[in-house]
Amino acid sequence: MKKRWTMLQKSSGLSPYIWSILSFLPFYFIFQSSSTIEIVVGISLTILFFISYRFAFISKNWPIYVWICILVGISIMMTILFQFIYFAFYIAYYNGSMKSRAAFITLYVIHLVGTIFSINYNIVLQDPLFIQQIPFIVIVFISVILLPINLYNRKKQEKLEEELQMANNRISELVKQEERQRIARDLHDTLGQKLSLIGLKSDLARKLIQKDPEKAKEELIDVQQTARTALNEVRNLVSSMRGIRLNEEIVLVKQILKAAQIEYTGEDEFALSNVSLFAENVLSMCMKEAVTNVVKHSQAFSCHISIEQSEEGIRMTVKDDGIGMDRHDLGKGSGLLGMRERLEFVNGSLDIRSNNGTTVIMNVPNDVKQRDEEVVK
Repeated sequence: MKKRWTMLQKSSGLSPYIWSILSFLPFYFIFQSSSTIEIVVGISLTILFFISYRFAFISKNWPIYVWICILVGISIMMTILFQFIYFAFYIAYYNGSMKSRAAFITLYVIHLVGTIFSINYNIVLQDPLFIQQIPFIVIVFISVILLPINLYNRKKQEKLEEELQMANNRISELVKQEERQRIARDLHDTLGQKLSLIGLKSDLARKLIQKDPEKAKEELIDVQQTARTALNEVRNLVSSMRGIRLNEEIVLVKQILKAAQIEYTGEDEFALSNVSLFAENVLSMCMKEAVTNVVKHSQAFSCHISIEQSEEGIRMTVKDDGIGMDRHDLGKGSGLLGMRERLEFVNGSLDIRSNNGTTVIMNVPNDVKQRDEEVVK
């Protein structure tokens, strides 16, 4: 408890002492009067002021305006009756705590007009006690003008800094989440493709081991090479994202289709110009996943892959002549979800049509940009 009190004193500075002095100061002015009635009225106004001040801080919406009018009215009466203007400090501090801009301006104007009126009234009357306080009254008047604005701007700045910090934390979490999802998608796409190829070639080798041992030996060599390739790719993915060109990827895609005894009817190479490595990597991963789905689920005899480049972007189409996909299954599966997430990340789109087979259409805009540290190398 003592430690907390010490910390409070250090963080608050002189403010608690100043407010304590101001809280007892009105009684000094009140007891300057020789009239008992005026003393009672002054004490009552002081007590009512602090009660109203407390309710003003805990109130919301329209009651705020009622309490501030009561506070300004008491401040004016105390200035006129007892030449005590220092309640204006309290009101100025309260105005600076307003969160609403409209409420701040309204209360600021009401308080400033009330303070100007009470000061001019006493100057006209030339009350000696009031005239003696002119230097302090000037300080009070300047405080009424500047203190609310300073406090309002400071609180607004603190709120903006807090919101900015929250936004930065949120962005940081989203970046981490996106990075985890990206790694998960890449591992799924890479390992899924390679393991599918290994499984297909292993099945083919098992079937050929009695009929054609030499052919089975070749398939097992391919399995061994594919496994080593998969291991190297996993290592590269863990350390940094490895960029894949479409013309490099199509070679592996044809191998997968051939192993699955699916005829490839597309082009052997794609002629693309001014395409970033990042955009090609996104399309390569999506193409791999689409072909993997053809091999696993389509029961197709042929697969056609085409790419069209226009001023708007790149359009890739993967079409098979298989059994198609059920409408309820179009949004399911981590593969399709990963493809959609990848394309949406670069403001692209994914369209899946099931008619006489399955057609997967992937669109990537031309203005795909990525920071240097995110570009696949």
